[in-house]
Amino acid sequence: MTGFPPPPLRPARRRAPRRALLFGAVCLGGVLAGALPALAEFRLCNRTQSRIGVALGYKDGDIWTTEGWWNVAANTCETLLRGDLSARFYYLYAVDYDQGGEWAGKAFMCTREKEFTIREIDNCLARGFDRTGFFEVDTREQKAWTVQLTEASQSRPQAAAPLPPPAPPRGRTP
Repeated sequence: MTGFPPPPLRPARRRAPRRALLFGAVCLGGVLAGALPALAEFRLCNRTQSRIGVALGYKDGDIWTTEGWWNVAANTCETLLRGDLSARFYYLYAVDYDQGGEWAGKAFMCTREKEFTIREIDNCLARGFDRTGFFEVDTREQKAWTVQLTEASQSRPQAAAPLPPPAPPRGRTP
């Protein structure tokens, strides 16, 4: 009969107290956490009570690219890009599906209503895309970055304010 010899018998050991096991697990977890590299990524956290749709603009080599839509549930986070960030500036546009409003800016890029990846940001309308204002995110050349969107940071559609009642005519009173 061929094969490996059976493992040697080990002497019986006493069971370690529960606290010692817990302490060892915590120490080992701390050592392992320190040894693991941090995940590099671009994340967006939706800190609102609404579902939101997000589009991202970034430079891919020498070409500007926009991508969308990530649907992010209320009070959750989503990773938009994985790996080390290669640029200092990224651009975001987001829309609140439930309450209306948006997070927008003055950096115009191409989008469309359905899922998209669009290369180049010029002549959006002529190419059949929407022209949308994104806001700039300065990552300060960090390898990972998280953006927090809150209700206070969005602009909501403004309802037309009612006109004040006309002033009474000026003149002499009898």
